[in-house]
Amino acid sequence: MTHVLILYTGGTIGMVPGPTGLHPGAGVLESALPALTPAGARLTVEQLTPLIDSANIRPSDWNHMLDRIAAWQGDAVVIVHGTDTMAYTGAALSCALADLRLPVILCGSMAPLNTGGDAEANLSLALASALTAPPGVWLAFAGRLLPAAGLVKQHSHAADAFRSTPQTAAPTAARRFADRRLAILSLSPGLPASALRAVLAELDGAVLRVYGAGTMMNDPAIIDALHSATARGCRLRAVSQCENGGLEPAAYAAGAALWSAGVENGGAETAELALARLWLALS
Repeated sequence: MTHVLILYTGGTIGMVPGPTGLHPGAGVLESALPALTPAGARLTVEQLTPLIDSANIRPSDWNHMLDRIAAWQGDAVVIVHGTDTMAYTGAALSCALADLRLPVILCGSMAPLNTGGDAEANLSLALASALTAPPGVWLAFAGRLLPAAGLVKQHSHAADAFRSTPQTAAPTAARRFADRRLAILSLSPGLPASALRAVLAELDGAVLRVYGAGTMMNDPAIIDALHSATARGCRLRAVSQCENGGLEPAAYAAGAALWSAGVENGGAETAELALARLWLALS
């Protein structure tokens, strides 16, 4: 008998209509589980209190998930989670659990249970995968089991909303996310240097979404803002705004200012994975 912990955080899968839109419904997930649980599985269900929309997921919630996974003496964990920040949670757990001994299966849906959408199929896949998947962090979605380290939410409505890019979640010294101030920032034409400087002044670190293979505008004030941030100890890590290909630091002269300012090369990392790695490096 495979003992599976169900960590229910919230998300569309267990929501019901309300006066201002969908919100978590009491007992919706629990009512669906008996009909979807495969033979040979025994479930223990725990939930966040209160249940939350995944838009409200914070690093403290990742730490709670990590604590429960570490303490679990059973065989697998299924985390029921909203889709909006699924890629962030997938990256965070993959980085913090790089030497995992059991499968952790993320699960969510684009439509709630009992509405004829994708929820039942995704939850059924997650439960079945808990019995068969190798150790690691995975997403069960739209008939596929995807590595969670490099998730990209590629569609805001379609049932096949996610893809996964090849990523390596190397072990880190820190296994929990400390109280730090981090953000993902995008360079864009006309970005005021004063705005970038002001934001960086409030941060301990940032992931910079830069152009192409690793270029940026030739703006002395922007470049100085980056130098000033790294000089005071703010960690900056660059990733490409392109979905594929990653960075090649020596390819263009227009990128030299990034590396001379001490910005780290995130290579082909997704912004979500780069954020998780940077957060753990600062924890």
